[in-house]
Amino acid sequence: MVSLNSWIKAARLRTLPLALSSIAMGGLLAATKENFDKTPIFLAGLTTLLLQILSNLANDYGDSKSGIDNQHRLGPKRTVQSGEISPAQMKFAVILFAVLCFISGLGLVFLASGLSLFYSLLFVFTGIGAIGAAINYTIGKNPYGYAGFGDLFVFIFFGIIGVCGTFLLSTKSIGFQLLLPAAAMGMLSTGVLNLNNMRDLTNDKANGKNTVVVKIGFQYAYLYHCLLVLFPFLLLTIYNLLNYNGLYQFVFLLLLPLFVVDLIKIHKTSPMERLDPFLKKLALKTLLLTLVFGCCNLL
Repeated sequence: MVSLNSWIKAARLRTLPLALSSIAMGGLLAATKENFDKTPIFLAGLTTLLLQILSNLANDYGDSKSGIDNQHRLGPKRTVQSGEISPAQMKFAVILFAVLCFISGLGLVFLASGLSLFYSLLFVFTGIGAIGAAINYTIGKNPYGYAGFGDLFVFIFFGIIGVCGTFLLSTKSIGFQLLLPAAAMGMLSTGVLNLNNMRDLTNDKANGKNTVVVKIGFQYAYLYHCLLVLFPFLLLTIYNLLNYNGLYQFVFLLLLPLFVVDLIKIHKTSPMERLDPFLKKLALKTLLLTLVFGCCNLL
């Protein structure tokens, strides 16, 4: 029998706050509108958490099967790699969570009363795409994560779709300005993935996992990371200038030094396995930034 602790480890709970950031951003901005409906937000949050866990389980299974997870990997040991969970058990868990994601997503669409048939079908197909993306990151004949497309998919699903989708479900409306905070969330989420790939650079390169970091090298990956972390503050500032109500909307800028300090520490960190704690820090700080930015817009 696999212990509960092993399944919790496989689910990688430290990644879940980041997954909720896009839902929180979309929900808090939606709450500023008169026609706000809070019901879809809870199911959107549940669906996103299930998708994140599905992605983590699939990643555990796929990287072990491909040999990327080996004795040279610098991050925490994965459960299939260590033998805590067998490949067959993990494969079953991946299928189970894919089904749970589909059920939760369907419930989300049907509970969001007032959606047109077009938007309902759009959300259903987007949900199926999200499930496929979560699985195919490391599983399949040509996993896109091994070809350097992981950053793009994270930006789209945990940024653009997460924020805009939640907003649309809660207000039955959408606007181009929403792409600014959506892109900000997408970049910060991609930043967490980039940090992960910076940590795993040597092992990924040796085993043919061609992430963006492998393609551009560590130094350029660090500059790329700085862009992913700092540019969102500009995007959020522009959004508030376009929707200006008062100076209190810019309180979120007081959090900028927290992110800058970590960027300085990352630059000075060696060896690469010591980058691991910064993943959790960035995930939690992204959620904090989301809550501060969203709540200030509610005032």
